[in-house]
Amino acid sequence: MDSKKIEEELIQKLTEGEMHSEEPDEAAVKKLPYPTEIRIQAQIDPVVDETRKFRQMAREVDDRYAKYDSLVNEPSKQEND
Repeated sequence: MDSKKIEEELIQKLTEGEMHSEEPDEAAVKKLPYPTEIRIQAQIDPVVDETRKFRQMAREVDDRYAKYDSLVNEPSKQEND
């Protein structure tokens, strides 16, 4: 193929169809990598352990967190079975 014919094909391909223009800000956001999330499953819940230590030192005035205790203690009972 001669260079003139190649040039004409290139011009034709570049000018066919509609031009799609993007906003520079939107294009930059699209090029960013997806955020990754790493989750680690822990055997021990530090909040539960700390709460148990506080409850050993002090007594609650009302039973405001009694429902939470039953939710937290049930899985540990199932694990022991």
